[in-house]
Amino acid sequence: MSKRKRFVITSLVLSLGFLAMQFVSEQFRFLSIGILGLLTVGLFIWSLKEGLGKNLTLLTLILPTMFTLGVGFFWFLLPSSVFARIPIVIFYGLGIYGLCLTSNIYTVSAIRTIALLRAARGVGFVLSLITSFLIFDTILSLKVDAWISTLLAAFSSIPIFLQGLWSINLEEKLGKEAVLMTLVSGLVIGEVSLSLFFWPVTVVVGSLFLTVAVYVLLGLGQAKFEGRLFVTTIREYLTVGLLVLFGMLIATRWGA
Repeated sequence: MSKRKRFVITSLVLSLGFLAMQFVSEQFRFLSIGILGLLTVGLFIWSLKEGLGKNLTLLTLILPTMFTLGVGFFWFLLPSSVFARIPIVIFYGLGIYGLCLTSNIYTVSAIRTIALLRAARGVGFVLSLITSFLIFDTILSLKVDAWISTLLAAFSSIPIFLQGLWSINLEEKLGKEAVLMTLVSGLVIGEVSLSLFFWPVTVVVGSLFLTVAVYVLLGLGQAKFEGRLFVTTIREYLTVGLLVLFGMLIATRWGA
């Protein structure tokens, strides 16, 4: 069976899994999302079996799994209306298919250089931001204690940073610089998440701000590993972050 057919089957099976979750009782919701996450890992291993090895190519499994978990948790925050959920299923199916193509390019590029690598990095970067937003939205929607939310935000962002930084050089061994940058970025996300508890923002706005923080940190990190961390690059990313921060300050109601 060709890779293209395996990618299509993977997308269809996982999309049908989301439709099936609609009929799962409330007490088994988290369990069903976990099972779908494991199914994502299994199907991606099957789809990419020629390129995966007992090395860092396994990091390509991170983003598809996180994407499934992010959409899965966000799924149960939606209204029960079919009109609200069908577009999410379509979006999820297209996202999984895009991740199949992107992950395949990563695994092939780890062996030999191909022309589509830059495009794959761009798609992976965008899907990393979408996944981050969905996960942060879920965490902030839980309305748990500040320290729990901070830890959840920090630890959930670490795999995304790790996979995103690895996708630049696609090395067989993880360098100390990549590990340090990943941990520092996760720590910063945790600190930003903690600051939101002293800021009267909505869940959506808070999730957007955390996602912009991922955009800035991951973007600068990837630019660093690509050797293009110029002053103009730093200025561009920081400008976006400051504009969003300024917009939040304007939109925030500071009254009692």
